[in-house]
Amino acid sequence: MNRGPAAVAQRVGVGAFAPITLAEVVEAASLQTRVDRKYLIPPDAFAVLMQGLVGTCRVLEIDGLRDFRYESVYFDTAGLDSYRRAATGRRRKFKVRTRSYLDSGGTVLEVKTEGGREETVKDRLATTAAQRDSLDPAGLAFVDARIDVPACGLRPVLTTTYHRATLVDADAGFRMTCDAGLRLSDRAGTVVEMTDHVLVETKSLRGAGPADRLLWRLGHRPVPISKYCVGMAAVDPRLPANRWNRTLRRYFGWRPA
Repeated sequence: MNRGPAAVAQRVGVGAFAPITLAEVVEAASLQTRVDRKYLIPPDAFAVLMQGLVGTCRVLEIDGLRDFRYESVYFDTAGLDSYRRAATGRRRKFKVRTRSYLDSGGTVLEVKTEGGREETVKDRLATTAAQRDSLDPAGLAFVDARIDVPACGLRPVLTTTYHRATLVDADAGFRMTCDAGLRLSDRAGTVVEMTDHVLVETKSLRGAGPADRLLWRLGHRPVPISKYCVGMAAVDPRLPANRWNRTLRRYFGWRPA
């Protein structure tokens, strides 16, 4: 069975990467406050990227696995405040989601907000798989303390699933995630998939990391993409999507309604 990014990585010798444990990742490069850059990379370029990082990065390995299945459920208001703030560049942008690690069984509630200097601030609260589609009293209080929209008005609107591999340069405080097999679905059952590119996200405390510099030399530049926002626009072409118009057209075959 195709195991997402690991299937691509295997062809360029993912075994050449030394492993790093989850505890080491959390200690060295959890990067809950960070600068993110995102790239959509075809498999051939991804293979070159992986080759260029051997010896610099280590790969997250848990119980012998080096790629993992993720599911995220995003919450928004009836008026889609989270989506529309991002689409129009308004201040006080936020995202609320649950994230389930399908191979380990763990689930967390996450709230992402903006910090200074283009930083992303992520706060987490442990929850259960049974709560991934809803907010219990503890979750409501957690969200209410972090955003200016009443948490009781949030509802699940989009689910994303994908496979992820994670590379870490502990010395540089740098982390890179590689997501493949992205599947986006709304509550009505509309599904959009992206199977021909790997979504690479670099995360660093400041400046550019080794993967950024290598990707730039290869001619790849960051692209505006948010799994939530691109997913919402992809499943509902009536939504305003100027911010992601080029990304949607090029990678998802999208046309506005």
